[in-house]
Amino acid sequence: MKSLHFFAALGLSAAICLTGCVSKKKYATLQSEYDTLAAKYHDSQLALAESRTGSQGLEALLKEARENNEDLKQRYAALQGNLEQSLNQNAQGNVNIAKLVDEINASNRYIKQLVEAKSKSDSLNMVLTNNLTRSLSRDDLRDVDIKVLKGVVYISLADNMLFESGSYEISPRAMEILGKIAKIIKDYSSYDVLVEGNTDNVPISRPNIRNNWDLSSLRASSVVQVLQNRFGVDPSRMTVGGRGEYNPVATNDTPVGRQMNRRTEIIITPNLDQFMDLIGKAPETKEHSAEF
Repeated sequence: MKSLHFFAALGLSAAICLTGCVSKKKYATLQSEYDTLAAKYHDSQLALAESRTGSQGLEALLKEARENNEDLKQRYAALQGNLEQSLNQNAQGNVNIAKLVDEINASNRYIKQLVEAKSKSDSLNMVLTNNLTRSLSRDDLRDVDIKVLKGVVYISLADNMLFESGSYEISPRAMEILGKIAKIIKDYSSYDVLVEGNTDNVPISRPNIRNNWDLSSLRASSVVQVLQNRFGVDPSRMTVGGRGEYNPVATNDTPVGRQMNRRTEIIITPNLDQFMDLIGKAPETKEHSAEF
């Protein structure tokens, strides 16, 4: 552009110097060419200024675009990190759910096993009770009370049928009843037998009996020995217990109440070892089961 200005000026100078030498027509032509060149120069200067302004605008836009692009990259990285964290948490959650399902299923199987064992025990107790009741006469049942409480069969024998007052020797009539009971006990060989003696609260003092503790224990022991020695019940299945006056079923303030408290109970229970093994056995889990 500077060269164009220079040449224009040079042409004008030459035209002036030659004014006197050239015709007016020639001068006019030169003047016209000068004006044209000047106009082109002006347009060129404007175009250059616009070009510089446009270039600066593009650079600003490019800078802004680059900044936006960097911000987008950072936001993308953050989103990617959140996505990976969510996927990891979801995977861990799936593992925890699977473990919980396994534990619930194992617990359900364990409960079902306990319910089945209890149902079986209840059924056997009912059959045992029915067999005992059928084996005893009406007269026998006046002095013998049979009931099932909490999965255990209780046979309560009246004191006045079993023993003489203050004695622990078995009466002849009691032998017949104990024989019938022994037969049922032997039929249910997997059951344990606990024999407990109970008294009223009237003090006793004999040369070989110090108090009601002694009396209740001696009476229970007498019953166990008859069941073993006379009727062949396995002694390893039996246990002797004396509770003295401390397990009453009625008041000791009346003769009838004291008579009810003087009793010996034969308690027939399922083998506790089997149940304790069952209770102590941890539920088995299965991988990724979905039974519930």
